[in-house]
Order: sequence, then C-alpha cells, then structure tokens
Amino acid sequence: MDETLGRQLASKWLKTNALRSHPGLARHIPPTSLYSAAGLRRMLSRHGTVVLKPVRGSGGHGAMKISRQGQGYAFHYMTNTRTFHSFEGLLGAVNATRRGRPYLIQKGIRLATIDGRPVDYRVKYVKTNGTWGIRAMVGKIARKGLFVTNLCRGGTQVSASYGIRHSLSAGVVGAKKRQMRELTRTATQWLEERFPGIGQLGYDYGIDRNGHIWILEVNTRPH
Repeated sequence: MDETLGRQLASKWLKTNALRSHPGLARHIPPTSLYSAAGLRRMLSRHGTVVLKPVRGSGGHGAMKISRQGQGYAFHYMTNTRTFHSFEGLLGAVNATRRGRPYLIQKGIRLATIDGRPVDYRVKYVKTNGTWGIRAMVGKIARKGLFVTNLCRGGTQVSASYGIRHSLSAGVVGAKKRQMRELTRTATQWLEERFPGIGQLGYDYGIDRNGHIWILEVNTRPH
C-alpha cells in the first residue's frame, strides 16, 4: 500500500475543530464557525472582516471575503467587489454564491503583503515508511486584485524565505520557518491521534502584519 496516499478528510470543520482543541495550537487557529445568517452578522460585528469558504473544497473555489464598510458591507468574490447598504442585500449575494452548500465563516486575517498582494505559505508534510517529513515549504503571492493566493487562481509561487523576507523582514526568516515546522509537527501528531491513517497533509499558513502565524487550513490531498 502506498502510505503517502493515506486517509482523506474533506471536512474543513472537522479538522479545524480538532486543531483548536489543542491548548498549544488554539491561538494559531482563526476564530471559525459554521455558516448561518446570525453567525455571519455576529462574526462581522466582532471581527470586521471575515472569509467564507466551503466546508468541502480546495483551490480557493467559492471563497468570499466580506468587510464592514461604514454602515454597509463590501463583498469580494473572485475579481468582483460589490457594496451593499443592508445586511439583507449582502445575504442575497452570499446565498446566491453559496447555493445551499455548507460553509465556514473565518475571521479575516490581515496577512502581510508584497506590493499590496497577500502572501501565505504551504507546508507539505508526507509520511513515508512510517516517518513524517517535510516535502515542501513555499510561499504563494495572490494575483493582483484577488485575496486568495491559490496558484490555480493566478497566484505566484516563491520560496518561503522570499515571502517572509519581502513581506516582513530578512531578520525573521529563520524564526518563522522554524515555527511553521514546529506547528506542523505538533498539529500532525494531534490529528493523527484523532484520525488514524492520514498519510499526507498540506498546511496553509498565514503570517499577519504583526508576525503572528495562523493555520488557515489543512488539506489531506495537498497539491
């Protein structure tokens, strides 16, 4: 059996809940809830900006970003931005995009940027012959005008060192890469205890403008 294929866990909600139950990892998980209209109103009131993404899916497909803007709301989907003066109008746009699918609401993280474009990081962790090891650690810079960094959405892949150096500073490159490696090992051990049989994981990390590292998502079928 090819151990690296491993068990698949499609639900982002399942993995997020597992990670935030770890006392050391919880501070690295953005506040997240299952989608509901009341939940969206509450999260927007509390955080100002949220990201909505399908419970199941990858590649940034279906992701939306919503920000409070004065008395109204800015709704970002793909390359389009629309403004709504009422919460009811916003809900109409969200539900038209959601099409009845279950979604997560996640606090929007103000990621560090390069030339105004958000950058995040993918760490690919694979189990081979019983031993886990990092196969890749790369940065992804969003295409101009987009908030998602996915390469299939026009994002640009760079080395993790390049991303950290140019969005934060050269002096923190080693520390941030080391912290992502440590978080990956801790999170994987925790997930493997709860979901035996996983064999490969793709961690999406964001580093905010204050240098705090967030685990944005974990995939069991990383590209």
